[in-house]
Amino acid sequence: MNVRQQQIMNILDQKGEIRLQELTEIAPNVSEMTLRRDLISLENDGYLIRTIGGAVSAKKINSVNGEEDAYSRRAAEHIESKFVIAEKAMVFAETGRSIYLDAGSTIMCLAKLLPDENYSILTCSANIALELVKKTSPTIMVLGGLLNRNTLSMSGPGAMDFVDTVNIDIAFMSSSGFSVENGFTVSNMYECELKKKIIKRAKKIILMIDSTKIGKILPFTFAHLKDIDTLITEGNIPTEILSKCERLEIEMI
Repeated sequence: MNVRQQQIMNILDQKGEIRLQELTEIAPNVSEMTLRRDLISLENDGYLIRTIGGAVSAKKINSVNGEEDAYSRRAAEHIESKFVIAEKAMVFAETGRSIYLDAGSTIMCLAKLLPDENYSILTCSANIALELVKKTSPTIMVLGGLLNRNTLSMSGPGAMDFVDTVNIDIAFMSSSGFSVENGFTVSNMYECELKKKIIKRAKKIILMIDSTKIGKILPFTFAHLKDIDTLITEGNIPTEILSKCERLEIEMI
Protein backbone atom coordinates (compact mmCIF):
# COMPACT_ATOMS: atom_id res chain seq x y z
CA MET A 1 0.00 0.00 0.00
CA ASN A 2 1.54 3.30 -1.09
CA VAL A 3 1.35 6.61 0.78
CA ARG A 4 -1.56 7.85 -1.33
CA GLN A 5 -3.54 4.67 -0.70
CA GLN A 6 -2.85 4.97 3.02
CA GLN A 7 -4.29 8.50 2.91
CA ILE A 8 -7.41 7.09 1.28
CA MET A 9 -7.70 4.46 4.01
CA ASN A 10 -7.30 7.09 6.74
CA ILE A 11 -10.22 9.07 5.28
CA LEU A 12 -12.33 5.91 4.97
CA ASP A 13 -11.61 5.03 8.61
CA GLN A 14 -12.77 8.50 9.67
CA LYS A 15 -15.74 9.07 7.36
CA GLY A 16 -16.66 5.65 5.99
CA GLU A 17 -16.68 7.00 2.41
CA ILE A 18 -14.73 9.15 0.00
CA ARG A 19 -15.53 10.97 -3.25
CA LEU A 20 -13.17 11.10 -6.21
CA GLN A 21 -13.44 14.90 -6.10
CA GLU A 22 -11.97 14.84 -2.57
CA LEU A 23 -9.05 12.76 -3.81
CA THR A 24 -8.26 15.23 -6.59
CA GLU A 25 -8.12 18.00 -3.97
CA ILE A 26 -5.88 15.94 -1.68
CA ALA A 27 -3.55 14.95 -4.52
CA PRO A 28 -3.85 17.77 -7.11
CA ASN A 29 -0.72 16.64 -8.99
CA VAL A 30 -1.99 13.10 -9.52
CA SER A 31 -4.17 12.19 -12.49
CA GLU A 32 -7.76 11.03 -11.98
CA MET A 33 -6.88 7.75 -13.75
CA THR A 34 -4.13 7.06 -11.21
CA LEU A 35 -6.51 7.78 -8.34
CA ARG A 36 -9.06 5.38 -9.85
CA ARG A 37 -6.35 2.72 -10.04
CA ASP A 38 -5.67 3.28 -6.33
CA LEU A 39 -9.34 2.63 -5.59
CA ILE A 40 -9.34 -0.48 -7.77
CA SER A 41 -6.28 -1.81 -5.97
CA LEU A 42 -7.82 -1.20 -2.54
CA GLU A 43 -11.07 -2.81 -3.67
CA ASN A 44 -9.20 -5.89 -4.88
CA ASP A 45 -7.58 -6.11 -1.46
CA GLY A 46 -11.02 -6.00 0.19
CA TYR A 47 -10.67 -2.58 1.88
CA LEU A 48 -13.44 -0.73 0.06
CA ILE A 49 -16.31 -0.97 -2.39
CA ARG A 50 -16.14 1.38 -5.36
CA THR A 51 -19.20 3.45 -6.20
CA ILE A 52 -20.10 5.95 -8.90
CA GLY A 53 -17.73 8.83 -8.20
CA GLY A 54 -15.97 7.39 -5.16
CA ALA A 55 -15.87 4.53 -2.68
CA VAL A 56 -17.26 3.35 0.64
CA SER A 57 -15.43 1.46 3.36
CA ALA A 58 -16.13 -2.28 3.24
CA LYS A 59 -15.70 -2.41 7.02
CA LYS A 60 -18.19 0.37 7.70
CA ILE A 61 -20.83 -0.73 5.24
CA ASN A 62 -20.81 -4.36 6.32
CA SER A 63 -20.70 -4.09 10.08
CA VAL A 64 -21.96 -2.17 13.08
CA ASN A 65 -19.95 -2.71 16.30
CA GLY A 66 -18.47 -5.83 14.74
CA GLU A 67 -21.82 -7.48 14.05
CA GLU A 68 -23.67 -7.29 10.76
CA ASP A 69 -27.24 -6.00 11.13
CA ALA A 70 -30.18 -6.28 8.72
CA TYR A 71 -29.87 -2.75 7.36
CA SER A 72 -26.10 -2.99 6.83
CA ARG A 73 -26.47 -6.26 4.94
CA ARG A 74 -28.97 -4.66 2.56
CA ALA A 75 -26.94 -1.48 2.23
CA ALA A 76 -23.96 -3.51 1.06
CA GLU A 77 -25.98 -5.31 -1.61
CA HIS A 78 -25.87 -3.94 -5.18
CA ILE A 79 -24.21 -0.76 -3.90
CA GLU A 80 -22.94 0.29 -7.33
CA SER A 81 -26.45 -0.01 -8.82
CA LYS A 82 -27.86 2.10 -5.99
CA PHE A 83 -25.35 4.88 -6.62
CA VAL A 84 -26.16 4.76 -10.36
CA ILE A 85 -29.83 5.32 -9.50
CA ALA A 86 -28.93 8.11 -7.05
CA GLU A 87 -26.78 9.86 -9.68
CA LYS A 88 -29.73 9.79 -12.09
CA ALA A 89 -32.04 11.20 -9.40
CA MET A 90 -29.73 14.14 -8.69
CA VAL A 91 -31.10 16.04 -11.72
CA PHE A 92 -34.40 16.40 -9.83
CA ALA A 93 -32.87 17.53 -6.53
CA GLU A 94 -33.32 21.26 -7.04
CA THR A 95 -32.15 23.68 -4.38
CA GLY A 96 -34.67 25.93 -2.69
CA ARG A 97 -37.34 23.25 -2.90
CA SER A 98 -39.21 21.25 -0.26
CA ILE A 99 -37.95 17.68 -0.63
CA TYR A 100 -38.99 14.42 1.03
CA LEU A 101 -36.43 11.63 1.34
CA ASP A 102 -37.90 8.21 2.03
CA ALA A 103 -36.02 5.52 3.97
CA GLY A 104 -33.83 2.89 2.33
CA SER A 105 -30.27 2.30 1.19
CA THR A 106 -30.87 3.69 -2.33
CA ILE A 107 -32.22 6.93 -0.87
CA MET A 108 -29.19 7.00 1.45
CA CYS A 109 -26.98 7.05 -1.64
CA LEU A 110 -28.88 10.12 -2.83
CA ALA A 111 -28.45 11.78 0.57
CA LYS A 112 -24.70 11.22 0.33
CA LEU A 113 -24.57 12.80 -3.14
CA LEU A 114 -26.58 15.91 -2.29
CA PRO A 115 -24.33 18.99 -2.26
CA ASP A 116 -24.14 21.17 0.83
CA GLU A 117 -26.68 23.68 -0.46
CA ASN A 118 -30.01 25.26 0.42
CA TYR A 119 -32.50 22.39 0.62
CA SER A 120 -35.53 22.01 2.86
CA ILE A 121 -35.62 18.28 3.58
CA LEU A 122 -38.15 16.14 5.38
CA THR A 123 -37.29 12.49 6.05
CA CYS A 124 -38.65 9.54 7.99
CA SER A 125 -35.22 7.94 8.17
CA ALA A 126 -33.03 8.22 11.28
CA ASN A 127 -29.79 7.35 9.50
CA ILE A 128 -30.49 9.59 6.50
CA ALA A 129 -31.05 12.48 8.92
CA LEU A 130 -27.68 11.72 10.52
CA GLU A 131 -26.07 11.71 7.08
CA LEU A 132 -27.66 15.03 6.14
CA VAL A 133 -26.63 16.72 9.38
CA LYS A 134 -23.02 16.48 8.18
CA LYS A 135 -23.93 19.26 5.76
CA THR A 136 -24.36 22.81 7.07
CA SER A 137 -26.79 24.39 4.56
CA PRO A 138 -29.89 22.15 4.31
CA THR A 139 -32.82 22.51 6.71
CA ILE A 140 -33.68 19.06 8.03
CA MET A 141 -36.99 17.90 9.53
CA VAL A 142 -37.39 14.38 10.87
CA LEU A 143 -40.65 12.51 11.33
CA GLY A 144 -41.11 10.86 14.70
CA GLY A 145 -42.78 7.56 15.42
CA LEU A 146 -42.12 3.84 15.70
CA LEU A 147 -38.58 2.92 14.59
CA ASN A 148 -38.24 -0.04 12.24
CA ARG A 149 -34.90 -1.73 12.92
CA ASN A 150 -34.78 -3.27 9.44
CA THR A 151 -35.22 -0.01 7.53
CA LEU A 152 -34.25 2.55 10.22
CA SER A 153 -37.40 4.47 9.29
CA MET A 154 -40.03 5.98 11.56
CA SER A 155 -43.76 5.72 10.97
CA GLY A 156 -47.10 5.54 12.77
CA PRO A 157 -49.87 8.00 13.74
CA GLY A 158 -47.50 10.76 14.89
CA ALA A 159 -45.61 10.74 11.59
CA MET A 160 -48.88 10.78 9.64
CA ASP A 161 -50.17 13.79 11.56
CA PHE A 162 -46.95 15.75 11.01
CA VAL A 163 -47.01 15.16 7.25
CA ASP A 164 -50.38 16.96 7.14
CA THR A 165 -48.67 20.15 8.35
CA VAL A 166 -45.98 20.41 5.65
CA ASN A 167 -45.85 21.05 1.90
CA ILE A 168 -43.76 18.75 -0.30
CA ASP A 169 -42.59 19.69 -3.79
CA ILE A 170 -40.69 16.52 -4.67
CA ALA A 171 -40.75 13.14 -2.95
CA PHE A 172 -37.96 10.64 -3.58
CA MET A 173 -39.53 7.28 -2.72
CA SER A 174 -38.22 3.74 -2.38
CA SER A 175 -39.93 0.36 -2.53
CA SER A 176 -39.06 -3.15 -1.38
CA GLY A 177 -40.82 -4.75 -4.33
CA PHE A 178 -42.65 -4.02 -7.57
CA SER A 179 -44.86 -5.81 -10.05
CA VAL A 180 -47.32 -4.44 -12.61
CA GLU A 181 -50.20 -6.29 -10.98
CA ASN A 182 -49.43 -5.53 -7.32
CA GLY A 183 -47.67 -2.20 -7.70
CA PHE A 184 -45.04 -0.93 -5.26
CA THR A 185 -44.99 -2.99 -2.09
CA VAL A 186 -43.46 -3.08 1.41
CA SER A 187 -43.62 -5.48 4.33
CA ASN A 188 -44.66 -3.03 7.07
CA MET A 189 -48.25 -1.74 7.31
CA TYR A 190 -47.35 1.53 9.11
CA GLU A 191 -44.70 2.34 6.50
CA CYS A 192 -47.20 1.55 3.76
CA GLU A 193 -49.69 4.06 5.16
CA LEU A 194 -47.02 6.75 5.55
CA LYS A 195 -45.87 6.27 1.95
CA LYS A 196 -49.47 6.60 0.76
CA LYS A 197 -49.80 9.86 2.68
CA ILE A 198 -46.56 11.26 1.24
CA ILE A 199 -47.67 10.40 -2.30
CA LYS A 200 -50.93 12.29 -1.78
CA ARG A 201 -49.14 15.36 -0.36
CA ALA A 202 -46.24 15.68 -2.81
CA LYS A 203 -46.50 17.50 -6.14
CA LYS A 204 -43.99 15.21 -7.88
CA ILE A 205 -43.25 11.55 -7.06
CA ILE A 206 -39.93 10.00 -8.07
CA LEU A 207 -39.70 6.27 -7.40
CA MET A 208 -36.14 4.93 -7.08
CA ILE A 209 -35.83 1.15 -7.28
CA ASP A 210 -33.00 -1.21 -8.25
CA SER A 211 -33.80 -3.92 -10.78
CA THR A 212 -33.51 -6.75 -8.22
CA LYS A 213 -36.78 -5.52 -6.65
CA ILE A 214 -38.74 -5.95 -9.90
CA GLY A 215 -40.98 -9.00 -9.72
CA LYS A 216 -40.74 -9.12 -5.93
CA ILE A 217 -44.09 -8.85 -4.11
CA LEU A 218 -44.54 -7.95 -0.43
CA PRO A 219 -47.78 -7.84 1.61
CA PHE A 220 -48.71 -4.14 1.45
CA THR A 221 -49.17 -2.02 -1.68
CA PHE A 222 -48.64 1.73 -1.28
CA ALA A 223 -48.78 2.84 -4.92
CA HIS A 224 -49.23 1.79 -8.54
CA LEU A 225 -47.53 3.15 -11.63
CA LYS A 226 -50.38 5.61 -12.21
CA ASP A 227 -49.55 7.26 -8.85
CA ILE A 228 -45.97 8.27 -9.71
CA ASP A 229 -44.36 10.71 -12.15
CA THR A 230 -40.88 9.25 -12.66
CA LEU A 231 -39.39 5.77 -12.32
CA ILE A 232 -35.62 5.51 -11.94
CA THR A 233 -33.72 2.24 -12.09
CA GLU A 234 -30.35 1.00 -13.30
CA GLY A 235 -31.14 -2.22 -15.15
CA ASN A 236 -33.17 -3.60 -18.00
CA ILE A 237 -36.91 -3.11 -17.55
CA PRO A 238 -39.33 -5.83 -18.73
CA THR A 239 -41.30 -4.90 -21.84
CA GLU A 240 -44.60 -5.14 -19.95
CA ILE A 241 -43.50 -2.40 -17.53
CA LEU A 242 -42.04 -0.22 -20.28
CA SER A 243 -45.29 -0.40 -22.25
CA LYS A 244 -47.40 0.53 -19.25
CA CYS A 245 -45.14 3.46 -18.38
CA GLU A 246 -45.48 4.75 -21.95
CA ARG A 247 -49.27 4.46 -21.83
CA LEU A 248 -49.39 6.32 -18.52
CA GLU A 249 -46.81 8.90 -19.71
CA ILE A 250 -44.49 8.07 -16.82
CA GLU A 251 -40.93 9.26 -17.26
CA MET A 252 -38.45 6.38 -17.30
CA ILE A 253 -34.80 7.01 -16.45
